[in-house]
Amino acid sequence: MHYKWIASQAELPAISEKLKQSASHALDTEFIKIDTLYPKLGVLQINVDEQVYLVDGNLDLSILWQAIFEAKQNIFHACGEDVDLIYHYAQQKPLTNIFDTQVAMAYLGYGMQIGYQPAVETILNIQVEKDQTRSDWLARPLTQEQAQYAANDVLYLQQLADHLIDDLKDKNLYKYVLEDCQNYCQSLAQNYSPEDAYLDMANFRHSSKQLTQLKQLMTWREELALRENKPRSYILKNGTIQKILERHPKTLHQLASQYEIRSSVLREHGKHILSLINDLPDQSTWLKRLPRPCRYQLKETSVAIEQLLQNVSQELSVPMDILVRKKWMTQLQVFATQDQSNLDQLNPYLLGWRLECVTKPILALIAQDMEAQPQSV
Repeated sequence: MHYKWIASQAELPAISEKLKQSASHALDTEFIKIDTLYPKLGVLQINVDEQVYLVDGNLDLSILWQAIFEAKQNIFHACGEDVDLIYHYAQQKPLTNIFDTQVAMAYLGYGMQIGYQPAVETILNIQVEKDQTRSDWLARPLTQEQAQYAANDVLYLQQLADHLIDDLKDKNLYKYVLEDCQNYCQSLAQNYSPEDAYLDMANFRHSSKQLTQLKQLMTWREELALRENKPRSYILKNGTIQKILERHPKTLHQLASQYEIRSSVLREHGKHILSLINDLPDQSTWLKRLPRPCRYQLKETSVAIEQLLQNVSQELSVPMDILVRKKWMTQLQVFATQDQSNLDQLNPYLLGWRLECVTKPILALIAQDMEAQPQSV
């Protein structure tokens, strides 16, 4: 195993220039995010020009973050947490130059969330150890096992990407993968105000009262998480919030005995949580219910949509679960009941390459269904 440990600020400019000049390079991060909202970087791994660097996260990496944004192509596997970390440390977003090998594997039919270890073994026939996942990456010095583990995570990543890119280009899918990677990084870059945090959980089944309670609870949780740098789930889990909306607890005893809430959170914030769900503003100011997805009038409609997706899947050699996810279909069913003049309201994934072959045909089938007479019972 050949890698270079970088613990000197003076070594960063040369690595930065390599990142800017390379056609592509492999990246990964090791961090700790157990009891904080924001990750604490331990190691930034880089494989560029066939040299693996393990960069100490204690350094000021501003020059490397900027190089990553300016690079021709950054290769990751399952980039979500890495990109979130980069946005946090770089204080810049979005990245538009990511190739994610996990996304590529999904397009090629290997499953939606295949890990790095099975991906390398499947494509390259190389076994990689994954026994240091829960290591303390902030400890210094790193053990030899930690360093080898961190280096392995980028050692084969460029080679993996090269194989996948060749396969994608053979099937004319490479540009689709790049587009999905860009959309994903854009979604991670969206800035939501604490007042909009409730939209992540809100759905048409919530009553006006529940939506108002949900907004008050999640606005408070978001503000507290940001202020104290605590994980949202550490304060209140989403499942706990949903139970609160359904059961309407009135007392601290009920909160303590019927819900999974940390004792420290109960002590400090229990009374406030009760006030957020029980002391509501005037009913005239409650949030309106979210629109309900349309219900098909004809049994044939869902069959026609399924057949459409099968045809597109076969024609483009794209797996069915890549074409349209369940939440996108729900959005289309809501969008079909409203003014459709502004397609930009749709999820970006439904635009781009999917617009003509998937999005518009599905909307047309739903519109045709909505014009039909309801079936007699």
